[in-house]
Amino acid sequence: MKYLVTGGAGFIGSHLCEYLLGQGHRVHAIDNLSTGRLENVEHLADHPRFSLTVDSILNPFLMERLIQEADVVYHLAAAVGVKLIIEKPVSTIETNIQGTEIVLRYASRHGRKVVISSTSEVYGKNNKLPFTEDDDCSYGPTTIGRWSYAYSKALDEFMALAYRQETQVPVVITRLFNTVGPRQTGRYGMVIPRFIRQALQGEPITVYGNGKQSRSFTYVGDVVKALVDLSEAEAAEGEVFNVGNDELVTIEGLAQKVKLMTGSRSKIEYIPYEKAYSANYEDMMHRLPSLKKIHGAIGYRPTMNLESILRTVIDHTSREIARARGSLDSRALIS
Repeated sequence: MKYLVTGGAGFIGSHLCEYLLGQGHRVHAIDNLSTGRLENVEHLADHPRFSLTVDSILNPFLMERLIQEADVVYHLAAAVGVKLIIEKPVSTIETNIQGTEIVLRYASRHGRKVVISSTSEVYGKNNKLPFTEDDDCSYGPTTIGRWSYAYSKALDEFMALAYRQETQVPVVITRLFNTVGPRQTGRYGMVIPRFIRQALQGEPITVYGNGKQSRSFTYVGDVVKALVDLSEAEAAEGEVFNVGNDELVTIEGLAQKVKLMTGSRSKIEYIPYEKAYSANYEDMMHRLPSLKKIHGAIGYRPTMNLESILRTVIDHTSREIARARGSLDSRALIS
């Protein structure tokens, strides 16, 4: 089989490419490197069944060719991270909505299956836990830019289901809940890599807001396998699935756990939202998925708990920091 992965040099995309290659498939990735990184796929560069195009999914002529050449499309390309969404709202909306429309248009024309990666953000301010796929969504006003991501991803889902209804294109929608693991960067506000790097470097561990907001975190390997299994399940077509972990933790509790597991002396500091983001920022207080539907469809269960995930990311980040220090030391000796 030949797969197209949009956002293939991103955090999740690169792990998905790796997994598919390990299953013996051919993989073509496209990424404009706005948030993806070449370092994420450099270990795949010489693989005979892997190729990468550095370009935008907003290029319709290129996308039609790539989609036509693929058997299945995994559509992961999107604006990611709260910080980026607030700083670049126009590109967030354009990438999420126009990019998804282009993918669906040509997948429909050529009869290709599409797995759409959506987000737990679509549930908005709904506080009914756990979230089930048919729950109501509740968003803030359009004057608060933070909600543009949730609105745009919800529209992506509407569009995918509309294409399914009108053209019978096989689509599967996955709502991802805080995917974490090696290679994720804290550059755009992702909390676990940011906390771990701060703790390992002896910097203050910065909790935004009062820390009482709660989240669940899913290991990237579990997410990738779920995406592939759903793409292979015919009964999943035209359906929406939560993909996540049902172990809940407060952000304050997460900071304390990271500090303990790293043996760090870092202080935990609380940063008001208006200082971290903007004066009119709003947050979702809780996010917890019901996994009943996806378990019934493909037998999905997360394989790693929060402590195991943190240990994996701590080990990976420690090696990255050590390599960076070694590189700096080498340059100092040369100079």
